[in-house]
Amino acid sequence: MGAALEIDHVSHSFGGFQALSDVSLSVPRGSFTALLGVNGAGKTTLFSLITRLYNNTSGRISVAGHDLRRQPGAALARLGVVFQSRALDADLTVAQNLTYHAALHGIPRRQALIRAAEVLAQVGLSDRLHARVSALSGGQSRRAEIARALIHRPEILLLDEPTVGLDVKSRAEVVALTRDLTAQGVSALWATHILDEIRPEDGLVILHQGRVLADGTAARIGGGDLTRRFLDLTGDAA
Repeated sequence: MGAALEIDHVSHSFGGFQALSDVSLSVPRGSFTALLGVNGAGKTTLFSLITRLYNNTSGRISVAGHDLRRQPGAALARLGVVFQSRALDADLTVAQNLTYHAALHGIPRRQALIRAAEVLAQVGLSDRLHARVSALSGGQSRRAEIARALIHRPEILLLDEPTVGLDVKSRAEVVALTRDLTAQGVSALWATHILDEIRPEDGLVILHQGRVLADGTAARIGGGDLTRRFLDLTGDAA
């Protein structure tokens, strides 16, 4: 079996601005891979290409073995996304949000309600099925967004700065939840600028000014001091 996600020599520009330059990376199945970079490094642009918000015209993107340009439906069906900006409708209940998202994937309502209960149990929100999103805490809302991303049973999750705006406890819970999901077989590409969210055994890609500066395990790249190595590579504050 191939990787859950493969990015091969992808570039992207906005007019004369080169946002990504010859980016390649791979996310193994069942792994937690961190995409580390300061704001403006190109992480969100890369996620926009993977989700086809932007069209990739150079290189190749493959999701669970499906070429994104040639088989977009099959590729996107295997992808779950937690965007940096909040995606849930605060005026609706958690169940309404999840069943609406399920309908976009062609899942019938009865089956969607069953799946909603399943994914909320996975993220520890079984008792919030009928709560309005506006009544959830920040951490609960983020976990509900992860449940939303899981409802069609994707093979890989993309999480774009998912802990932004959360307190320390909620941030730790969201990181731990994502790691639990990878232990259950779901792959994750976790975009962040926060070094303490990364463990030595994690896959790590350092992206800076649209270029990959390092790719390997965090332990190998960091050599015992990931913060110092990151600063040496980028010259930016973490």
